[in-house]
Amino acid sequence: MNPSADDEAKPISRDLMEKILRAQKNEITEHFIYGKLSKQVKDVRHLEILVDISRDEMNHYNILRDITKMDVGVDKFKMYFYFLISRFFGLNFGLKLMERGEDFAQDAYEKIKEISPKVEDIIRDENKHEREIISFIDEEHLKYISSMVLGLNDALVELSGALIGFTLALQDPFMVGIVGLITGIAASMSMATSEFLSTKHEESDKNPLKASLYTGLAYIFTVLLLSSPYLLIKELYFCMGLVILNSMLLILIFTFYISIAKGMNFRKRFLEMAAISLGVAIINFFIGLGIRNLFGLGV
Repeated sequence: MNPSADDEAKPISRDLMEKILRAQKNEITEHFIYGKLSKQVKDVRHLEILVDISRDEMNHYNILRDITKMDVGVDKFKMYFYFLISRFFGLNFGLKLMERGEDFAQDAYEKIKEISPKVEDIIRDENKHEREIISFIDEEHLKYISSMVLGLNDALVELSGALIGFTLALQDPFMVGIVGLITGIAASMSMATSEFLSTKHEESDKNPLKASLYTGLAYIFTVLLLSSPYLLIKELYFCMGLVILNSMLLILIFTFYISIAKGMNFRKRFLEMAAISLGVAIINFFIGLGIRNLFGLGV
């Protein structure tokens, strides 16, 4: 492709050239990411969209190359990073995370428009890609994310608070861990059963059995994560600190995931879940302390 008269007429500053080269590298990298992912999907509709986007990204690369008159290589780290993220955490999450990382290019594209009107095609295509990527929301596991949230929320609120209460009342790390496991596993069965019955009577396309499994497994995973320090470490209050730390870490990771996959407000949801979990933990701290003093436990 030969550069247009407009491309040759307007000089490009060093700062803008660096931005164009970054965008150019980003386009060729995403061309290969979409291409690799298209070979892994089974859904025909998803395959067609990925192939189309991969082709668009190569066209974008060529438009930018006509401006810079340079070839750039693929960012291999980024290519394999997003490919693996999409494979392990779902196509929807991986692609939306990658699209979020393109914000830096928007400012550059607005400036490049003054140099080449063809950049309008890139901006239009990128907006189209965002709309098409939303179609990946029908991945099966995303249908049950509300069930996972239910299991995770209940486990964090109930078990973190209970473990802190047990810590103050029982004063024995191993005993706290055992009681926490028994309490948590029993509660997970109760939650899974409730989710099964609730989903069964809802007008939705969710499978009641799968919904109950997602709820129960999320609950049990949280139970194991929060209870394990008491079974492995003898320092009682260090274990209690780990319960709070692990709770916040789990909230952070899961909130980040659903904020990307479902387009939710990360900050608002994280603060909400963290405040509830910490609030219940503080209440149970004083309840455990009161029970300990009332019955003379651990004295």
